[in-house]
Amino acid sequence: MSMFCYQCQETAGGKGCTVRGVCGKNEEVAKLQDLLVYVLKGISELVTKGKLDSSDMAGVNYEMLNSLFITITNANFDDASIEHQIQRMISIRDELRKRVSVSNLHDAAMFTVSTRESMLEKANSIGVLATENEDVRSLRQMIIYGLKGMAAYTEHAHNIGKENLEIYAFIYEALAATLDDTLTADDLVALTLRTGEHGVKAMALLDEANTSKYGNPEMTEVNIGVRNHPAILISGHDLTDLEQLLEQTKGTGVDVYTHSEMLPAHYYPAFKKYDNFVGNYGNAWWKQVSEFETFRGPILFTTNCIVPPKSEEVRNRIFTTGSAGYPGCSHIGADSNGKKDFSSIISLAKTLPAPEEIESGSIVGGFAHNQVMALADQVVEAVKTGAIKKFFVMAGCDGRMKSREYYTEFAEKLPQNTVILTAGCAKYRYNKLNLGDIGGIPRVLDAGQCNDSYSLAVIALKLKEVFGLDDVNKLPIAYNIAWYEQKAVIVLLALLYLGVKNIHLGPTLPGFLSPNVAKVLVEKFGIAGVGTVEEDIDLFLS
Repeated sequence: MSMFCYQCQETAGGKGCTVRGVCGKNEEVAKLQDLLVYVLKGISELVTKGKLDSSDMAGVNYEMLNSLFITITNANFDDASIEHQIQRMISIRDELRKRVSVSNLHDAAMFTVSTRESMLEKANSIGVLATENEDVRSLRQMIIYGLKGMAAYTEHAHNIGKENLEIYAFIYEALAATLDDTLTADDLVALTLRTGEHGVKAMALLDEANTSKYGNPEMTEVNIGVRNHPAILISGHDLTDLEQLLEQTKGTGVDVYTHSEMLPAHYYPAFKKYDNFVGNYGNAWWKQVSEFETFRGPILFTTNCIVPPKSEEVRNRIFTTGSAGYPGCSHIGADSNGKKDFSSIISLAKTLPAPEEIESGSIVGGFAHNQVMALADQVVEAVKTGAIKKFFVMAGCDGRMKSREYYTEFAEKLPQNTVILTAGCAKYRYNKLNLGDIGGIPRVLDAGQCNDSYSLAVIALKLKEVFGLDDVNKLPIAYNIAWYEQKAVIVLLALLYLGVKNIHLGPTLPGFLSPNVAKVLVEKFGIAGVGTVEEDIDLFLS
């Protein structure tokens, strides 16, 4: 086969993409991403065996995060930039090798390549299927995918100036462990849970970073219509990029709209001072193919999720930054202080027409843990009186599959005495439905981006305390989570580490779960897939 990738929910046949990724990445990009991860494993072995201290490796730590982020689904399709990053990481690896005295190093810490052809040839032998044992392969990949999600959240926190050295140390340890053939399946299961533990630390770190700089999210009504001004659409997840864009567009006559996972930026108090930060345009990431046509102005991708544009006209309006990349699109880098010059985007916006309105009205969000705790008395009283019978955590990702209509129907058919707790772009399946409220508490409480699933865990743990329970699973909370990519994997592992059981995961279970690993998840944690809407609602409410 020309490639093999099964890291996302939409992987071909639920088993693996072998010719071209459903995401749109080609064979070369897939292989280069595999090789980049392989180099990172070699670096991690050097750090771990050489007992190097991550506190003395600031530049290396960041490049590790950035490299892992590059390989997340729909983040970077630019083969040239990935090739450049491989060479950069090999150079870092070889410099580290000079600092340590370690024998019996793995090939990942030693191999050499000099050309694109040699990289692709090397990639043929080191991809996912190089691990022959199906269960070991499954567990290794689940750990790697969790690390990719962890790296994304840690990089966002790093960009704001917050770090936790324990997270870097664990990333090195865990990546190195995926090269260790002496580890048993039980060893890897334990490491998987430790990945979840550090996933919690990464999400807590990012929560601290975001709230310390931009304030605690608060209940906010967000406009989904448009104004008659030239505009820029910002997508992805990085709030520091948004802040710099807003500063640079201030007073220029150019409006800024969020798209997909950037919607929750409107909930932060710090961004409300910008008069030109006017609303959210469109829906989840996969609808960008049509929504970018009607937006008319330039689009800035700060991270994933990029869908390959169908027209040259749209591609000419797409800019990328950070770990994101797409061939033929302008990429905006940062200087040594992290500053970015968005003047080219602003200049282009001024020459283009205002967005075409595709909907009107508003949506309400901003229910991260601080805001929900401010409503704690109302929430507790509603539960005690029976006004709220159950909470449904419906966080996670959206995607293109028709089967995801399940989540819209599920939300519509939930009884009126239930509340949906959500985070991530999965919310676009139901956040514009008129589901009403319970005593002034909206029936859809949006905590924010996928990383803000941490807020939902904090809320659950706080409610456990308030109700005097000894087990979070005794709360009237059910988990019906949609997944798509690797940030959802780390959220899942984090929930498992926190002891949450009986999570339903859909619309399909991950292709990277071997039958035996899936059996362990079912037996130990109660993980289950989804059925019909009616059957699942009956099951959850029984």
